[in-house]
Amino acid sequence: MRDAEAIYRTPLGAAGGLAVIGSGRQHARHAVSDRKLPSFAVVLVERGPGWLETAASGRLRLTGPALFWLFPNRTHSYAPDEGGWDERWALFEGSFTRDFVRLRMIAERHPVVALHHLDELTRLFGKLHADLLDDTNLGQASAALMLHHIVIAAARQASGGANRHQGRPDMADIVETLRQRAMQPLDLAAFAAEHGMSPATLRRRFTLETGLPPKAFQLRVRMDHAKQLLATTDQKIETVAAMVGLDDPFYFSRVFHKREGCSPREFRARYRRV
Repeated sequence: MRDAEAIYRTPLGAAGGLAVIGSGRQHARHAVSDRKLPSFAVVLVERGPGWLETAASGRLRLTGPALFWLFPNRTHSYAPDEGGWDERWALFEGSFTRDFVRLRMIAERHPVVALHHLDELTRLFGKLHADLLDDTNLGQASAALMLHHIVIAAARQASGGANRHQGRPDMADIVETLRQRAMQPLDLAAFAAEHGMSPATLRRRFTLETGLPPKAFQLRVRMDHAKQLLATTDQKIETVAAMVGLDDPFYFSRVFHKREGCSPREFRARYRRV
């Protein structure tokens, strides 16, 4: 990779959720020093060693394949070692970035992700760049979708890499275990201890994996099963409530209405046998 490429776009006024405003690739040899960007950025180092330094993370060594996140209006510096590195990058903004941060999918204190599957990220960056070249409404929307996939793919590799490095149980298995037990009472402390971690660590890692803390995930599974029972069986409302682990039918109806915008009876009438 010798010839540098770069595209910059002004996002559409209606694109408030997530917008990609720049993309490129190059063989970088020089340092970026004490720079601030007005937007978020992600840099994929395909091969080559170097370093990244921010106020939140300090100075970090990294070797490709790796990826790092840059936050808006934060001073950062980074550079490849002698010989350079091959990099791809994208600039992005929008309200969805708040969710990425809130769910710890990207984090200022831990901006570097060591990658175990480079091909997936290379493909996503390549598709994002091609979409941005398209410069149509559909192209911009597809570029934003690719950026969303990049965030998810990097977060999954970060989580999977930590599991392998530290001998932790795989979070996907933990999520599936809770899904299978969702109709039973959840003792979070006991559940966390069963998987060799504290409740706080379990909650953090579970939220990163699913977007929901354990108890909220459990409730969603229960409500989804309740909807299935309401639409496909003739069980009474109080029986459905008990079958999903909620013995108080009035509480069940209140929670159901809050989540679904209708009562269990209205849901049954609307989706019966669908």
